[in-house]
Amino acid sequence: QVQLVESGGGLVQAGGSLRLSCAASGRTFSSYTMGWFRQAPGKEREFVATISGNGFNTYYPDSVKGRFTISRDNAKNTVYLQMNSLKPEDTAIYYCAAGGSLSSATGRYSYWGQGTQVTVSS
Repeated sequence: QVQLVESGGGLVQAGGSLRLSCAASGRTFSSYTMGWFRQAPGKEREFVATISGNGFNTYYPDSVKGRFTISRDNAKNTVYLQMNSLKPEDTAIYYCAAGGSLSSATGRYSYWGQGTQVTVSS
């Protein structure tokens, strides 16, 4: 069982930056692929980034590639999402998730946090 708690969300102007954190419980954090997803009102949950257990492999959709960076610190059981050059369309609730494989599919992730709100004003 893994429990995930996100933090770092907030209100930022367009062009600004935020860093989200996700703290995980449990001793086997490094065995999990970690992902970030987001969901805007009235829209489906959308893949944002994923990172392998050892941190060597990452994957992003085109919508955030070059602006967002996922990283992890296995000693601290924490995964991060650095978001730069934020746009109003990045506004959403951001969720972290833990799974067994590097994937953009929500169904590949077994554990989810409660989410943190990110609002980007124009």
